[in-house]
Amino acid sequence: MNFLTTSAVIDSVVLAEVCKEETYGYVLTQRVTKVLGISESTLYPALRRLQKDGLLETFDQTENGRNRRYYKITAGGRAKFKEYLNNWNEIKTKLDEIYEGASDE
Repeated sequence: MNFLTTSAVIDSVVLAEVCKEETYGYVLTQRVTKVLGISESTLYPALRRLQKDGLLETFDQTENGRNRRYYKITAGGRAKFKEYLNNWNEIKTKLDEIYEGASDE
């Protein structure tokens, strides 16, 4: 899925995951890297950017003696995710129209 690794797609997938629930970095990276096939070294700068832009907040929590950094979506992050989702639905509809009836032969 190489054509799905633009920063907007990465950001939208991260925001979608955090929109579902607050989650800590390891779980988030596992989910996103599995879907997009990107490395953690690509994802962590995106997380920092989203945080810097005010779309995500972080907080630390200790579990079983280990400190975990959790990510939480902000109101601005929810609004941005809604924008990404609307754009995705428009693109998907247009691509479905183009791909309909096409053959790979």
